[in-house]
Amino acid sequence: MSDTTTSVDPWVRKARGATLRYRVMAWITGTLLVLLCVELVLKYVFHANGVDAAGTPNPVIGAWIAYAHGWIYVVYLVTVFDLWSKMRWRLGRLATMAAAGVVPVMSFVLERTVHAQALARIEAAGGARG
Repeated sequence: MSDTTTSVDPWVRKARGATLRYRVMAWITGTLLVLLCVELVLKYVFHANGVDAAGTPNPVIGAWIAYAHGWIYVVYLVTVFDLWSKMRWRLGRLATMAAAGVVPVMSFVLERTVHAQALARIEAAGGARG
């Protein structure tokens, strides 16, 4: 076998890694966002944990959900930018992918589409595993 048949294009390797990282972060971000929405509905709609002396609703699941989602969203944005720049997609795709981290359930839906399109592009570039 020649050396060219056994080696993988560096772009393909990097694109596969970026796709996997995006996929993982989309699921983590989406899950935390759904938990945050559940927290807000329980807290403000159902007043599940009551209110404190000042009349402020008490956390139900925990205040950490908002902080965790905020920091995870920053990591998600880095993975979005990484994948977007490797795939050389248009600017609208970047905006859509970034918005998916703050619109409930959108990250799950968009992840499937982005993952399929990224894999198709990688395969078209000769990234088929043999």
